[in-house]
Amino acid sequence: MPRPRNERQSLERELREELPAQLAVYRQELEDAPVISKTRREWLEWQIRNAQKRMVEIERRLAKVSAEGGP
Repeated sequence: MPRPRNERQSLERELREELPAQLAVYRQELEDAPVISKTRREWLEWQIRNAQKRMVEIERRLAKVSAEGGP
């Protein structure tokens, strides 16, 4: 896939493709592991929360750009 030409396209790609894929991997690992250490579980849960927060941040930035009439 070609690289995004501008910041907005880069953020949209991260929001629509990259972060959902990461979330799916983390969630799948939590579901698939019959036994998982407390440390690993906490790390995966932190990664999920971090990705969700990043998605919210990107949505805010994209809304701001749209409101300003940016590219």
